[in-house]
Amino acid sequence: MSIMSKLKIENNGMLLVSVFYIIAGIISLIVLPLALYPPHFAIIGVFSLVAAYGLFRKRSWALYPVIILFLMATVLSIYTLYFFFMEDIITSLSMIAYLILSWIATIYTVAKRTKLES
Repeated sequence: MSIMSKLKIENNGMLLVSVFYIIAGIISLIVLPLALYPPHFAIIGVFSLVAAYGLFRKRSWALYPVIILFLMATVLSIYTLYFFFMEDIITSLSMIAYLILSWIATIYTVAKRTKLES
């Protein structure tokens, strides 16, 4: 019996979006002490983990943290790119990747919102 059937995963796309939010949440919480505890990293980390749980369990309320994360990720990425673009190439590239992936994950989640249960 495969792990996909044990976890009752029917949609690989939602699984990938959930994994993205888990990874983003863990990275945000790891960066938290390294960046001297800015509260926005903690908020993004917690919301990412909540959204990942909701999407993995196919909860209809998962759409709300995803929309909030979309707005927060866009603002954080654009702010970071505006002030630190090309000063630190790793930060710039990671913010561009995070921005693009969060947009893709949000668009996919909104498009597939009918597959979420209540």
